[in-house]
Amino acid sequence: MFRSLIVRRWLRRLAWALAIVCLLAGVAYVFRAPLLTGLGKAWVVDEPLTHADAIVIPGGWPDLRPLEAARLYHQGYAPRILCMDVKHCQAVIMGLEPCEAELTQRVLLSNNVPQSVIVVIGKEVTNTYDESRAVRAWVRETGAKSVIVVTDLANTRRVCWIYTKQLKWTGAQVQVRAIRPAEYGINDWWRHEEGLIAFQNEFLKYVYYRCKY
Repeated sequence: MFRSLIVRRWLRRLAWALAIVCLLAGVAYVFRAPLLTGLGKAWVVDEPLTHADAIVIPGGWPDLRPLEAARLYHQGYAPRILCMDVKHCQAVIMGLEPCEAELTQRVLLSNNVPQSVIVVIGKEVTNTYDESRAVRAWVRETGAKSVIVVTDLANTRRVCWIYTKQLKWTGAQVQVRAIRPAEYGINDWWRHEEGLIAFQNEFLKYVYYRCKY
């Protein structure tokens, strides 16, 4: 008898818990658009820019990041553009395609950026951490006080964190410009497969970077 009362009591508690979970899930579904849009806006780092010593183009997205760098250069935000010496893939080693640094420079030159303002830094960098260290070395060598890093929406937080950490003792300021990919934006990233994958991957990478570096 006593055991039966305990079982019924726990069943009632379980039923209430399930009801609350279902209610919360229903509310989250109904209000998913403003909730997920708000989460995206809270995640993305994109503050108003000021004049800097250089615009940094991280590796990856050679069809997107150089275009934004060129635009900012022509608007007078910085007198130099830094691009990365990214580690060559097998296709580049075999001579089947140009390296990323070359592709980036081609895009910049085709957008009327003078060759004289383009600086290739790093040595076969493979990730954002390597890139931030390459920028730190350039800052120390040149005495630069501020850099603008152009990157896509999802990884702005990780980029901002690791660059700020690496440049902390140089006194240089890090500014991040968020670029909207063609596939999704800040208000609809959760509606597109590319946006979901990008934000999910970047969250995991951010946690990994915070633990490792």
